[in-house]
Amino acid sequence: MSSCIPDHAEAHEAGRIHRPHSPPQGSRRFHIAPADLSASVTVFLISLPLSLGIALATGAPLQAGLVAAAVGSLVAGRLGGAPLTVSGPTAGLTVVTADLIQQYGWRTTCAVTILAGVTQVALGWLRVARTALAVSPAIVHGMLAGIGVTIAVAQLHIVLGGTPQSSVLDNLRALPAQLAELHPGALAVSALTLVVLLGWSRIPGRAGRLMRLVPAALAAMLIATAAALVAGMRLPRVDLPSWSNHALAGFPEGPVLPLAAAVLTITLVGGVETLLSAVAVDKIAATRGGPPVPRADLDRELRGQGFANMASGALGGLPVTGVAVRSSANARCGAVTRNAAMLHSLWIAAAALLLVPVLELIPLAALAALVMVIGVQMVSIIHIRTVNRHREALVYAVTAVAVTFLGVLEGVGVGVLAAVAVALHRLTRTRIVHEVRDGVHHVHVRGQLTFLVVPRLSRVLHLIPEGADAVVELHGSFVDHAAYESLEDWRNSHRAHGGSVRLTGLRRGLTAAGAATPAEATPTPQAPDALAPPADAPAPPPDTSTTAAGGSTEPADATVPSSDAAAPSAHAAGSGSGRPDEPHRATTASAAPTAPAADEPAGPRPSEHELVRGISAFQRETAPLVRSELARLAREGQRPAQLFLTCADSRLVTSMITSSGPGDLFVVRNVGNLVPAPGEESGDDSVAAAIEYAVDVLGVRSITVCGHSGCGAMQALIDSEPGDDGTPLQRWLRHGLPSLRRMASGSDRPVRLAGRKPADAVELLCLTNVAQQLEHLEAHEAVARAMREGRLELHGMYFHVGEAQAYLLGGSADTPVFEDIRETEADLTGAGN
Repeated sequence: MSSCIPDHAEAHEAGRIHRPHSPPQGSRRFHIAPADLSASVTVFLISLPLSLGIALATGAPLQAGLVAAAVGSLVAGRLGGAPLTVSGPTAGLTVVTADLIQQYGWRTTCAVTILAGVTQVALGWLRVARTALAVSPAIVHGMLAGIGVTIAVAQLHIVLGGTPQSSVLDNLRALPAQLAELHPGALAVSALTLVVLLGWSRIPGRAGRLMRLVPAALAAMLIATAAALVAGMRLPRVDLPSWSNHALAGFPEGPVLPLAAAVLTITLVGGVETLLSAVAVDKIAATRGGPPVPRADLDRELRGQGFANMASGALGGLPVTGVAVRSSANARCGAVTRNAAMLHSLWIAAAALLLVPVLELIPLAALAALVMVIGVQMVSIIHIRTVNRHREALVYAVTAVAVTFLGVLEGVGVGVLAAVAVALHRLTRTRIVHEVRDGVHHVHVRGQLTFLVVPRLSRVLHLIPEGADAVVELHGSFVDHAAYESLEDWRNSHRAHGGSVRLTGLRRGLTAAGAATPAEATPTPQAPDALAPPADAPAPPPDTSTTAAGGSTEPADATVPSSDAAAPSAHAAGSGSGRPDEPHRATTASAAPTAPAADEPAGPRPSEHELVRGISAFQRETAPLVRSELARLAREGQRPAQLFLTCADSRLVTSMITSSGPGDLFVVRNVGNLVPAPGEESGDDSVAAAIEYAVDVLGVRSITVCGHSGCGAMQALIDSEPGDDGTPLQRWLRHGLPSLRRMASGSDRPVRLAGRKPADAVELLCLTNVAQQLEHLEAHEAVARAMREGRLELHGMYFHVGEAQAYLLGGSADTPVFEDIRETEADLTGAGN
């Protein structure tokens, strides 16, 4: 809702003087960074109208919104664990607060807010903050969508010139009568507000860029108020009573259980929204450049929000949380310390005390239109697409409908039950097929093999006659202890009665029994241990065939063709997730070796056989699952979100480490993930051509340069002698010499990896090379132009193969730091609250 131009040079200078949690000594203790000052003003302009609008939507005194914004941001900003998070009243708690005010009055609502704050502080001391992040994103987004619908339907009555009812159903029933009695003035002001809100960011040209320095919400309020005054409209306006009459908290009065449920609801909803907002802001701060900002301490942040709620409730304010939109604006505008949030609270307090005559000119219809837009934005298309990709649309829809018609706490409970039911359904939808071919009994098990499936598996296995030859093919990504024991018992029994068993697809480390099982075991009556290869059998090379859908490196027999399997849920480096019809596959750092079957010669199998085998598995098992998505891409063409430039190393599987699917990444691979600087390509323009095509034709929004541990190209650079340029490889590696020189003079440009020094010279060069190649990228004309126009971002990434861990480049040009990428599905920056 806002636009700002952060001064990164000033922010960087301020960051070196005044690091968060480490205030300068002596006379500079109260130094305020210019970046913090400018960011606080921007966030204040966003927060002021939103705080009034949320108070209007709850039915609370309008001053309560200003109290919550001022006190909450000051206390949470000082005591919380997320330096850039801005706290205040939020649309996510509107429905709960409105119900409390209607049933028990304002003073009791303030008391409930205090008790919720006490509970949050207790949970913070118990260090359970990260547990809240385990809640399914589909439930969180569904809850926000349900609250958004409730808000939008209620505010629609004020937009039309009427009064909202107590519930969604009542509001819907009263809507026809309200439409028959429209108030033209209120409708005109509301329509003008909506036009400004929705069109403010779309004004073209230089004038539009200048106008967007004013937040859309503030611009809408100013224009609507001025139009109402010029037209002489007599409309209900903001009414801020004297501060001497401001109501404070009282002793809670009412039934204990409903009040306890309200305390629990505010605690959980506010806590989850706060923590997810803190994580989202961490991601923004890590990728924006400028001075480093400490990561959020989530337990401390939860305690800080608890103290803020205690203070807000005691002073007659609304419940507060860390608010995603305001916090994101704070981070994007270059804030470097918690001073920005605290200054924002001072501007709110000054406005509440000094601008009362101006605020009382705002028509209530304009505020209602603003809040209605917030409610509609909470039904986020981005969230719907995300949960649909992960096959959790049912959980999202059930939660949203339940919250809309039953209430927040009841709706979240229904959503949790729906999520559990979907998970159980996926676990039990394992296909078990029994067929006989040439006298051999084949049992195909496709899907998750857990204790829930053991009864069906046991019934099918006991259909195989005693003494018969049997082949059991496990096409599953997981075998739990109960299923493993069941297979083992049946195998021993079948062998004891003279039968033979060949078991395929049981991969090392996938069972819960703790046994180190081979990737593909071939039990025979002669083998002393049917689940292990002969001790003297040579192991063939690992199968590194890559599936087209999930990108996991697995043996073909271990591919999961279950259409019910959960889609990948972790996003790394800002990439898109897997496609809706894409199977979920267990991935390992390297595929386990495959034991030779009893009827095959020991030793490596021909590579041609491996290629045919992998392609055959794809055509048979994966192609049917991704065919519709690939057909759509064939019709519509490719629209990748980012260019991913990485090394040609076979251990670096881009689709696996970014959880991406077809059409998500435009990938360029070469030896050493090198980007030749313009004019130094030595006749090889392939990388520059790919960059130009990705930026100018495909319109990618980001470019990621990804290095990795144990890079052979970097080792070759270190080992090379001057003048080694006789072979094509040596000539290509000359483009890495700037990285080598940068590392050699790196005393003033230290590179760190998640708080530690690189393990050796090769790792240091791998990290330095990523930073150097980003500089080469900026020198390309297409990249520089797109960055000037604000439509392209550059990211550095490092993948540690042995740890299976990705790191994202942050810090500044002088102090590059690779930080852990923390996995989370929660990104509430799309919710307009």
